[in-house]
This record gives sequence, C-alpha cells and structure tokens, in this order.
Amino acid sequence: MGAADTIRTAVRDVVPPAGLTRALAVQAMVYAVGSGLFQAGSAVFFTRALGLSAAQVGLGLSVAAGVSLLGAVPLGGLTDRYGPQRVWVLGLLLEAALFGAYPLVGGFLGFLAVVVALALVHAAAGTARQVYSINALPPAERVTAMAYQRSLLNVGFGLGAVISGLVLAVDTMAAYRAMAWFIAAVFLVTSIFVQRLPRLPEVTRAVEPMSRFAVLRDRPFMTVSLLSGLLTAHQTLYLTVMPLWILTHTDAPKTLIAGLVLFNTVLIVLLQVRASRGADTAPGAARASRRGALLIALFCLVLPVSGATRGALTVVVLVAAATLLILAELIESAGAWGLTATLPPAAQRGAYVGAFQLGSQLQYLIAPAGLTALGVTTGGWGWYPAAAIFALVGLVIVPAVAWAGRMPRLGEPVAERAVTPVP
Repeated sequence: MGAADTIRTAVRDVVPPAGLTRALAVQAMVYAVGSGLFQAGSAVFFTRALGLSAAQVGLGLSVAAGVSLLGAVPLGGLTDRYGPQRVWVLGLLLEAALFGAYPLVGGFLGFLAVVVALALVHAAAGTARQVYSINALPPAERVTAMAYQRSLLNVGFGLGAVISGLVLAVDTMAAYRAMAWFIAAVFLVTSIFVQRLPRLPEVTRAVEPMSRFAVLRDRPFMTVSLLSGLLTAHQTLYLTVMPLWILTHTDAPKTLIAGLVLFNTVLIVLLQVRASRGADTAPGAARASRRGALLIALFCLVLPVSGATRGALTVVVLVAAATLLILAELIESAGAWGLTATLPPAAQRGAYVGAFQLGSQLQYLIAPAGLTALGVTTGGWGWYPAAAIFALVGLVIVPAVAWAGRMPRLGEPVAERAVTPVP
C-alpha cells in the first residue's frame, strides 16, 4: 500500500461518511467540547468558584453516582415510553439549564441538588442517544457509527481540555462562571442539532408492557451486562490506577502521565473505527469482548515490570503497557456496542440499554478503590490476581453471550430470537 492509500485509509477511519453517521458523530464532538471542558476544570470550579471542600465534592459525586445507578433502568424506560429523540433533546435542555444554574449555587446542599440532577439527566440522555443511534441505522452500520462518534468525541474532549487550560490560567471567578455558561450554551446548541435529526418511526410495543424493573429478571442478559461492565475497568486503570503506580513505584517523570493521556486520545481518534470491525453481530461482539479482556490481563502482567526497571527502559515498559490498555479499550468498547445493538429487543431497548449500563456503573463504584488496593498498595504482586480476574471474565463472557442469544428477552416470543453459536 502506497503513502497516498495509507493517508486515504487513515482519513476514512476518522472522517465519517456523509449522512446520519456523520451527523451523529459531529453532534458527539460538539457535546464533548462542553463535557470535556467541565471534566478538565470541574475540580477547580467546585473548590474555587463554589467554595466547597474536597471532602464535600467527593461526597456529592459519590451520592450522584449512587442515585444514577439506582435510576439507570427506570430512566431507560422513559426512552421506550416517549421515544429516544424526545428524551435526548429534553435531557440536553435540562443539562444546559443545570449548568447555567451552577454559578448561582450556594453551599453544599445546592451543589448536591445540581450534581444529582445532572447525573440523572445525563444517564437518561445517554441511554436515549444510544437507542436513537441503534434504531436509526441498519444493523451492519450501528457499531461503526458508534465508533465514529467515539472518535470525534475524543476530538471534542481535547478541544474542551484546551479551553479549560485557558480558564485555569486566567483563574478568576468571572472566568469560572463564564465556563459554566459556555458549557450550557454548548449543550443548548447540541439540543437544537439533535432536534433536527431525522424523526424515527414508532417502535411496536409489547402487548403486555414490562414492569419498570422487569429487565433485571433477565438473568442471561444481566450476566452479560455485569461481565461487560467489569471490562470497562480499563478506564479506571488508565486514568487512576496506572498514574498512581507511576508516581509511587517507578522512576518515570511525572510529565509522562500527561503524555500517556494524550497518547490515549490520539490512538482512539485514529484507530477506534478500525478496531470496531467485526463487532456488529452478537458473536463478533463476544469475541471482541474476550480479546479486550485478555489484553487487560496482559497489561496487568506488563505494568509491574516497570517497578523493577530504571531510566529509559521504565518509560518503554510503561508505553508498552499503556498501548496494551488502549487496544483493550478500543476493542472492548466495540464489543460493548455490539452487544447493546444486538441483544436488547426493539420494544424495550431503552430499559435494556439502561440495564446494560449497570455493569459499568458498578465498576465505577468498586474498581477505583479495589484495583488501587490490589495493584498499588500491595507493592506489585496484586497485579497477578488482577490479571487472572480479567482473563477469567474474558473466557466466561463468550459462553454468557451465547446463553443470552439462545434465550428470548422478556416480552419477546421465542421464535423471534435466532440462535447464533459463538465459537
């Protein structure tokens, strides 16, 4: 392949094709400018602009995560009842209003009310966005479209981080208030963008509608949800645990942490679409999830080597470990998209997608403390049982997906569920 062909392929893997796939990806990028700006500057905003202590911020975020966990399934049900586009637009409008109210918050209780409301609205809008993408696109294009969205999402996150750096450099109350109002404006623009997307036909509903939490009784699906959710620990490993390991157990320069974050962003933008190929069926998604799990396990074996090396060799080992984890993220994400696109029934897709998110939300509650204790505070030996856990999840998730594929979803006739073996 010549240089020109290589460039064309690279561009094709980053620039979405014209049509709905591109519109959804551009929407994701615009939204990510606001969310990336807030993620990068939120800690300083909470403490400097709102006058909160670190303990108050941590408590508020933990309460919001717990409430969001409890609300995942019923919030997903709203998408089934009112339609994904309507819920998505309303969620973005509420997010805009809540961010606009942030500078007016006084004290911890006001902060708690806004952060909990934002967590609930974000969960509902996120489920609606994913359901819209699934419903609006042919099965063969769904995972690829989500990959393009994630690729441009990271472009938006990068732009938001750059703007956040400017805000932090100015470091005035007026700048922090302007940051919140700018984010609100970005979400408002995104809501207008989403409102103008094509309208979807109504999905035929089940004759007997499910109760709000009935999806939790679908044991095969919930097993897949929990296993897939455990694999999203790659995010916690990359952004929390690995930096702590670098700081406490290696002689690598602290600036390497920021470099690895940038490395992650660049590779996701360039490779996410390519890594998603083959994950648009349940068997393909299961195999992608397995490969992602085994790559995480391999990362857990390579990273501790950096604790015994010195100088440039330490940097080489850390970059190699980071590359393994980024590849795991790319492939596992595609697997998760494939599972949410193929396993849920059309009539209850919102409830099922909401339930699927329970696994990753549980990971966010457990993994930061658990993996830090296992990998960092043990001095290094804890990485080996961690590797065994991820390898086991990878081996189990394939038969779990096959089990879910054989069983009908709740409210779905047995005849509608085609049995597809997963090798």
